[in-house]
Amino acid sequence: MLGAGAVASAGLSQPVSAQETPVVKMGNNYFDPIGLHVEPGTTVRFEIAAGAHSATAYPDRVPADGTAFDSGTISQGSFEHTFEAPGTYDYYCIPHKSVGMVGRIVVGSPGGPAEDSPIPDGEVPDSETIVQNGAVAVGSDVDGSGSTDGGMMGPGGGGMMGGSRGGWGGVPFVGGALGMLGLVGGLLYWATGRGDTPPESDDSAMETLQRRYARGEIDEEEFQKRRERLETGREDASR
Repeated sequence: MLGAGAVASAGLSQPVSAQETPVVKMGNNYFDPIGLHVEPGTTVRFEIAAGAHSATAYPDRVPADGTAFDSGTISQGSFEHTFEAPGTYDYYCIPHKSVGMVGRIVVGSPGGPAEDSPIPDGEVPDSETIVQNGAVAVGSDVDGSGSTDGGMMGPGGGGMMGGSRGGWGGVPFVGGALGMLGLVGGLLYWATGRGDTPPESDDSAMETLQRRYARGEIDEEEFQKRRERLETGREDASR
């Protein structure tokens, strides 16, 4: 697996030429690759892998000479856009923007208003990382992130790339060890009926629910049911 990953990484170490048509898959709350580097004049194809999605550029996060593309929400087939103006293009999925389904395409070299502030609805690799790698698959563990917000899960269930503190090395191992400690602590809490940690707030519970939905652990129907229960609980508590 490591060998195959190395080969794939090597194959994506250069930007896509204008003669090729790179494909961005739109699946269950993810774009893959989430970061793509192409040359000016390249046509990118956004293809439905599962569900109904859109590839919609933020109008205020494209280069001054660039075009804010919008596929509209589609459930099959594909949408193509040709990127002529150099710079950084940030885009999102209309139905799933709230759960962090966002992406970034760097044409030529980074530039434009997308470089001035973090992407507002999720997390993408920073532009230099995208240029360096050529393409960054969703779920990749690479350094550099355009936001400090928590990310979504990729098609294989792996975590989204971390922020400036993420990357290779011991961080995933430490995270796994901390996760095990948390599991043990939770089991002790339920076994003894005691604990110093206050109950999870409604806001925290909603964030957890959104993350589980983004990771594909629960479907759309279950997500809506649980969100309604949380919102109903808030209304009852305020009376």
